[in-house]
Amino acid sequence: MSLVLNYTYRIYPDATQEAKLLDWLEICRGSYNYALREIKDWCNSRSGAVDRCSIESEYIIAADTPFPGYYRQQNSLPKAKKEYPRLGEVPSQVLQTTIRRLHDAWEFFQKRGFGFPRFKKYGQLKSILFPQIAPDAITGWQIKIPKLGLVRINLHREIPSGFIVKQVRLVRKAVRWEAVISIESDVEIPTVQPHGRAVGIDLGLEKFLATSDREFIRRPRFFVDKHS
Repeated sequence: MSLVLNYTYRIYPDATQEAKLLDWLEICRGSYNYALREIKDWCNSRSGAVDRCSIESEYIIAADTPFPGYYRQQNSLPKAKKEYPRLGEVPSQVLQTTIRRLHDAWEFFQKRGFGFPRFKKYGQLKSILFPQIAPDAITGWQIKIPKLGLVRINLHREIPSGFIVKQVRLVRKAVRWEAVISIESDVEIPTVQPHGRAVGIDLGLEKFLATSDREFIRRPRFFVDKHS
């Protein structure tokens, strides 16, 4: 069995690194909104009547066009990078997790039936996820982030022995940056063997509780004055 824990640390990117992080957040926000627009257009193109056109708007999408699901949109990222070179500035896995975040929200909407995903406004995207990171990325006072380099980190709590670093989420707060580090370890949970003697319990109206040992407990009357 795997045990996963999340540890939060404050990080101190320099001015160049912070500018790059802010740029990544906006690129990811644009990717999120673009992918959401594809989903909305596909849904709107199938919401109209089949025998007439809407007087408000039309979305001309072929009837055999499949739904822009997660894997379809993820596989279109390499082509999108050629058309929009700025996408290549962000680590590939970060873009993929951004698309995954959108489809998690979409699947949640499908289950609940309300809460359609919304477009992200400027500055509204606050975090990016690195789903894979080197186990030795933390050197004690620095953490190595792909395409960002070494970033100072306040490792106020050491990573427990036996745990390995699995992923890192960088979060932008109002006046600081934080790194939420997910660590994992394989643990063995012993099987608890039955012991002692089993006792049956029944709750009722005349008697509050009755056990298989013929023990009876009266119904408590908390709001009745015993002296009245």
